[in-house]
Amino acid sequence: MELPDKRDVSRLFRERLEHLLQRSGQNRSTFAAKVGIDRSALSLLLAGEVTRLPRAETLMRIAIVHGVSLDWLLGISQAEDVTAAIKPSLELEEAPDDTDETLLETWHAEAAGTKIRYVPTTLPDLLRTDAVISYESRENKRSLVSRIDEAQGRIAYTRRPETDIEICMPLQRLLDLVRGTGIWGDLAAPARIAQIEHMANLIDELYPSLRLYLFDAQSHFSAPYTVFGPYRAAVYMGDMYLVLNTKEAVSAMTRHFDNLIRAATVQAHEAAAWIRALPGEKL
Repeated sequence: MELPDKRDVSRLFRERLEHLLQRSGQNRSTFAAKVGIDRSALSLLLAGEVTRLPRAETLMRIAIVHGVSLDWLLGISQAEDVTAAIKPSLELEEAPDDTDETLLETWHAEAAGTKIRYVPTTLPDLLRTDAVISYESRENKRSLVSRIDEAQGRIAYTRRPETDIEICMPLQRLLDLVRGTGIWGDLAAPARIAQIEHMANLIDELYPSLRLYLFDAQSHFSAPYTVFGPYRAAVYMGDMYLVLNTKEAVSAMTRHFDNLIRAATVQAHEAAAWIRALPGEKL
């Protein structure tokens, strides 16, 4: 699927933001205050001098305050109603690069206050150390700084009181990590052990807003994917996402995730202790 030019997205966003401003009957100062930005920031958004969209949190507040869908606000859909059918049932979206992470930010913002279910490709993004992010970035088109910033953003997102995230992954990935086997063969032992400790500490800190389950990959399999509340499921395919938007498809992916949890060898309340014991017991 060919993504729209960012200039076109920015233009459509400005037009719809101007439409909401006029429809509200408010002056710019009042409108800006109600969506959590100052008047000067609103003026910049309306002026069209930059092509970058505002932060996902700002987009979400505008959509919520004015009762419109994010897809309509971004010009993706002509359907303004948040309950409208927004996209085709299945589509491909290019994975974000350093210059445009709006896609993922929007999906996370749209799912705020609902449960997010996540099967990571290797390790969960928000639980990785900078050293592991650097190691994994060697073959990735996105820069180290971009990926570290994203991880920090995910942690901040998880600390919100309304956050509810479940992660399910094969326990063998952690065994490979601590042993230095598989994809971790070139990562030094101190970095691998530091990753184990960092992961265990964060899981302890973020529980129960974030819950990690570990299943046995010898008896169960899952491709990496994320279910963003009731809205969409995105299957990660390396340089693109296979996006499912229908209620039936999202429900099916949710059931698959719930089956992984039911089959989990390590439950969420045990995860931090199990991971912390890896260096001494699993070698």
